Amino acid sequence: MRTVDWWQLLNGIPGCISAKRSADGKLDSMTGDVGSLGSEKESLQDQQGSVLNAMEHQSSGKAKRLATLLSGLVECMCFAGVIFGWASLVYVLKDMHYFKDLCVPVANQTANSSVDGDCRAQDEQFSLIFTIGSFMNNFMTFPTGYIFDRFGTTVARLLAISFYTTGTLLIAFSSAATALILFPALSLLSVGGILLILTNMQVGNLFGKHRSTIITLYNGAFDSSSAVFLIIKLLYEQGLKLNTMFLFISACSVWHLVRTFFLMPRRHIPYPLPPGYTYGLSCHRRSRSYRTYEEQRCPKSPDEDEIHNSDKLHADSVLGEEHLTTKVIAGKGNPGAASESKKPAIISFWSCVFSKLFFWHLVWLSVMQLRHYLFIGTLNPMLEQLAGQDSELVSSYTNAFAFTQLCGVLCAPWNGLILDRHKRGQKKEGNSHGIPDSLADLRSCVLSLAITVLQCMAFSICASIPVLPVQYATFILQVLSRSFLYGGNAAFLAVAFPLEHFGKLYGLVMGLSAVVALLQYPSFTLIRGPLKGDPFYVNIGFIALMLLALVSPLVVYWECKRRQKQQATLHNSDTPALTAGKSSLESSI
Repeated sequence: MRTVDWWQLLNGIPGCISAKRSADGKLDSMTGDVGSLGSEKESLQDQQGSVLNAMEHQSSGKAKRLATLLSGLVECMCFAGVIFGWASLVYVLKDMHYFKDLCVPVANQTANSSVDGDCRAQDEQFSLIFTIGSFMNNFMTFPTGYIFDRFGTTVARLLAISFYTTGTLLIAFSSAATALILFPALSLLSVGGILLILTNMQVGNLFGKHRSTIITLYNGAFDSSSAVFLIIKLLYEQGLKLNTMFLFISACSVWHLVRTFFLMPRRHIPYPLPPGYTYGLSCHRRSRSYRTYEEQRCPKSPDEDEIHNSDKLHADSVLGEEHLTTKVIAGKGNPGAASESKKPAIISFWSCVFSKLFFWHLVWLSVMQLRHYLFIGTLNPMLEQLAGQDSELVSSYTNAFAFTQLCGVLCAPWNGLILDRHKRGQKKEGNSHGIPDSLADLRSCVLSLAITVLQCMAFSICASIPVLPVQYATFILQVLSRSFLYGGNAAFLAVAFPLEHFGKLYGLVMGLSAVVALLQYPSFTLIRGPLKGDPFYVNIGFIALMLLALVSPLVVYWECKRRQKQQATLHNSDTPALTAGKSSLESSI
């Protein structure tokens, strides 16, 4: 029998244990490597999932913005500016004998005569309704603009929808016996309509370099909406009742409500648009998704902060207070000064109001708007005079005028292309001349403002010619001029002044111009009274008055030249990296 060496056996036990531990360690290491590979795989899958989610979110965001754009276009085209189709509705109201009791029978009128007698008092009543409605359209824009700036989009739109629906219901339930209801009805329609387009113009902020084009497009759609009353006139001639059609328009308020909550922000759409911006109610996540940019703001990188603040400075500098100019490029300059440049100069609302840019822009708008309002308010009696009281001929020309209004949505973007033309050049050349974007934006307004004045002068000249076929050319020039007028007005205010004051400034300029527009009624009384229905001398007076509107593009041009020289002086000087220049706001008032 073999003898066991117990001592060697005992000495070998630690080696076995060590070997086992080594093997176990290798096994654990292999298991850990496998686990690490698994976690890396899961991390990669998570990253892929997040990328896919981001792509889906971006795709849905683009679809939502497109839906907002198109639905806003439909809203402006079908509802916002319907009161400017007043001439078509007057034809229907006269046929329904509204204010017919104001007509005075002619002494030698026979029983079978088709002439209603002297209806100048009836025409004056209809003209007064339109005068008050158009006045409210502009004058109430200032308080509603304040509501929009102060309380946001949702509150402003709910107010607009309530006004608009009440106005359509009043017309729906009116009759010849209750014709006075037309006074508050048309005023409510006009206030609700202007508030709808005011909340829609911010949609241009969603589309960056096409911002001015979209603003003018919406204003063109606003002009085209006057054709809605033409459609009502044509349907009325086919036997459809007026109250039925206006009840249908009232029911369309459901569409406005859906768009308010799902396709519009609760507060405002910012400009420039921050990354990841969302708006409107969402069906996913939680109900907290109905937040504005201010409520959903994510932590931004220093570069994003710098871009945002530089754009803020760009917006502020347009008015005339030069922002702090920095030359910190590619690491040059003083970092401390760069941080100070992120604090934009705050421009007050009243400094905007008392600037010469605002004053002459107000003159520019008021003169041409008064001309357009007088033309629309007196169109029906003018056509009756030129057509020799032939109702069929008057109806034909009224339809032609209303059809041309549909072209407003096609004409207005041309003005936007003029305003945005320098942005298309930047894509290829950049800002090679060292001109700030704010100055380039303002300089692009000069051509737009001047073209609008020349168009309005041509329209006024054609309207002064007492030949019926010439009025076809008048209709075309009128819709072209009007599209440029209102689109250019909104775009200029968005470019020339800080965005946070846009609603108030837009409301104020429309409100003050409405006071001037009240002159249309005494002008109409002058035509129907001392001038015996001949508007020739009034038209000549408006052509001369139009020269005042040419001052505005000249003032903007001189202001651009002054600022360009100032910028050249700043860039050519050998000052430190940060040059702070504050120029006091010049005022011609």
